[in-house]
Amino acid sequence: MTAKKNSESSDKLVILLVGLALTLGAGMVLFGRGTSEVALSPDESLAPLVTNASSPTTMAPTTSTTTIPPATTAEPTTTTEPPYEGWVDPTSAGKPWANLGGVEGLLTFRGNPTRTYYGQGPVPQNPTVAWTFDIGCSNSTVGGKDKTWCGSGWTGQPAVFHPPGNDDAWWVGLGAYNQKVNFLDPATGAEVYPAYLTDDIIKGSITIDPDGFPLMYTGSRDSFYHVVALDRPEPEALWKLSAEAVKPIKWNNDWDGSGLIVNDYLFEGGENSRFFIVKLNRGYDGEGLVTVNPEIVFSVEGWDSELTAAVGGNVSIENSVAISGNVVYFANSGGLVQGWDITSLQEGGIPERVFRFWAGDDTDASIVIDDEGMLYVATEFERGNARSNELGQVMKLDPKNVENPVVWSREANNGLDTGVWATPAIHQDILIVPTDDGRILGLDRVDGSERWTLRLRGPLWQSPVVVDNVLLQGDCEGDMHAFDVSDTTVAPAEIWSIHLGGCLESTPAVWQGSIFVGSRNGTFYALRD
Repeated sequence: MTAKKNSESSDKLVILLVGLALTLGAGMVLFGRGTSEVALSPDESLAPLVTNASSPTTMAPTTSTTTIPPATTAEPTTTTEPPYEGWVDPTSAGKPWANLGGVEGLLTFRGNPTRTYYGQGPVPQNPTVAWTFDIGCSNSTVGGKDKTWCGSGWTGQPAVFHPPGNDDAWWVGLGAYNQKVNFLDPATGAEVYPAYLTDDIIKGSITIDPDGFPLMYTGSRDSFYHVVALDRPEPEALWKLSAEAVKPIKWNNDWDGSGLIVNDYLFEGGENSRFFIVKLNRGYDGEGLVTVNPEIVFSVEGWDSELTAAVGGNVSIENSVAISGNVVYFANSGGLVQGWDITSLQEGGIPERVFRFWAGDDTDASIVIDDEGMLYVATEFERGNARSNELGQVMKLDPKNVENPVVWSREANNGLDTGVWATPAIHQDILIVPTDDGRILGLDRVDGSERWTLRLRGPLWQSPVVVDNVLLQGDCEGDMHAFDVSDTTVAPAEIWSIHLGGCLESTPAVWQGSIFVGSRNGTFYALRD
């Protein structure tokens, strides 16, 4: 087990029950609508949930009017083809969420439902530190003992978005180890809105509502996934999904994944190894303040008996779910990759598992999906079992070929407790994969062959981003590097590097001439020319 796992291993929402709960298959729970009864199998129970908070009749906060320096690259234009009739158009891979009808910004980990959008340029060409923000440190219990956590870590990507009611301004939102989500002016680093405080550290990336509702979604180690209103004088939790909401569960009560909101449904997996679909029922009250009235409409165990027989109980869901077409995908720490068909969800249909693949080892990196619906999966190498040795740590899967989905796979480890923690990046015809032992692999997307390799001082846990043919990759020596990847056939030349300090685990955000990134040294940085 890796150090990361050791640090997390030890490391209640009144369900709005208006439906009949049916236990379906291996721990699947569907919450229907229309009756007041709940039926659960003997080993399952529903723990208390936090109800919706009442909405105060106060005015929305005043927002900053400072803007980021103007971009020199235009936002991609929307398609003139007939609208896609499914959940997520596969051809939206690599494009901003706005191309799917969402609002402008970098709104979730890796920017869109396929986890393939990295931000908007230009990228600084000779950056300096424009400003810093002191995240600081806090304590969180590990193995029954307090441990100090500083700054921001894996994945910790900032969000960049318009504040409520002001499309001429921008905010940067960051969840971090200070147990808060801070809201900053991207031009100056000043706090523009009160911080949202949870009861434990935040390890993952926040999500901003893609449909323009003034809502933020964030996990925390405090046992809850939070739905938070941003249109009050200070942020207010409207609803919290408890890690104990549906049982059985495994592992712990953390929420690392960055949730997706599509068609008023929240899709999220937890370290309790359950996958949830929540109907949010977003709206506004008589005072014009945002409301939610959530229902858990589906929950399923992220494991099955075949998996636990092979790997035991370490089967938490730590990556961020991805959606392409009508299928939602996620993986877990046991290496189980799953796809669930949600075609009929809006009509009351029951999601069906249509894809199951065992990658062999801990899969914390998020699945990324290209415009053909192909899955790129990266794993750690902590068990050293036969399956991990057979497949390697990076693979391309064709989910349409259920019986034999492996298009290619390859090794990417340097012994036990190495492999891949970072989420790979798709760029043109290559897949860019940082490894724990300090390599950056440029792999041919067709056959997985190695085009080139770069070597930095590992570990490399920061997920890379590519904007305007510039690859950004931070390392645990505290250096942020930029490489020219305009020609994918040759090893990229370094354009610049800048020393920030600490370990750069958190994924950077690129937006209109600025780079925003946090470090484990307790500091959040803005870089620009």
